[in-house]
Amino acid sequence: MNITIRNMQYVDTKQVQSIAKTTWNATYEGIIPLEVQNNFLKANYSDESMIQRIERSIVYVAEVEGKVVGFANYSKVRDGGKVELAAIYLHPEFQGKGIGTALIQQAVRDLKGIIEIYINVEKDNKIGMNFYEAKGFEIVKESDSEFDGHILKQVRMVKKV
Repeated sequence: MNITIRNMQYVDTKQVQSIAKTTWNATYEGIIPLEVQNNFLKANYSDESMIQRIERSIVYVAEVEGKVVGFANYSKVRDGGKVELAAIYLHPEFQGKGIGTALIQQAVRDLKGIIEIYINVEKDNKIGMNFYEAKGFEIVKESDSEFDGHILKQVRMVKKV
């Protein structure tokens, strides 16, 4: 399988929105109520929100045979070399094939001055937790947070680059 990692372009918006919805629904089934998921997706993956992501942060897409199958959204490098991985999602049929790893490696190569990558993960998201732990992320904090009327068990993780 030939994987291409590149910067997201405006033309990729519909594919990225579709991946976000598909993966959110598959990942958070039984963890986050569907109505809460849909509210989040509507607000954070609207056309306007996608334009802001492209303009204000770094978004990579992963392509296989010309089709976007995943994406990762990073903050710009902050003081002290810290970067926030705001989102990394792969269409379920493409998970476990090295694409998520490639999306992280691309950021490590491209983002000048990066020392640490931070991410927040829902503790019950076993696929996500296993992925991050396998990539060298370590838990630095656990907390509960209110999310659209639903309590999430958040885990804050960091990877030293």
